[in-house]
Amino acid sequence: MPSKRLIDCYPYRIKNGVPEFLLFKRAGSKIYAGQWRMVGGKVKEGETRWEGALRELKEETGLTPIRFWTIPSINTFYEPKSDAVHQIPAFAAELSADDKPLLDEEHTGYVWLDASEAVDRVACPEQKRLILVSDNIFINDQILDDWLISSD
Repeated sequence: MPSKRLIDCYPYRIKNGVPEFLLFKRAGSKIYAGQWRMVGGKVKEGETRWEGALRELKEETGLTPIRFWTIPSINTFYEPKSDAVHQIPAFAAELSADDKPLLDEEHTGYVWLDASEAVDRVACPEQKRLILVSDNIFINDQILDDWLISSD
């Protein structure tokens, strides 16, 4: 059985020169119920992973990024239910400072947090690491042109 094709997307905004990450609280009826998480999901047939990440971002937030880039690192985890090792590409989506996400049925709330606060909220160690990686890249102005993806 082929493995699911998954993506992670880390939306953020710049507030007073500092990145703030957008986290969502998962609805009680959904996988990861009650957890704070970033945007994530499955890639559909015929989509590239970056297209799937943009689609998931728009579906889960109603927002379009002003800058979209691949984080040069992978979220890797083992899923015992399917006995699969997942390697999940990660993307960062810069949103406008005044953007307000629209909640969908998967979420009951959202919050904007700086990297250290966001890391304290999420449960998954790989997601904590990717928040810090993307924060460091942005703060040090190290987003390479090769990582930028047009979100048009």
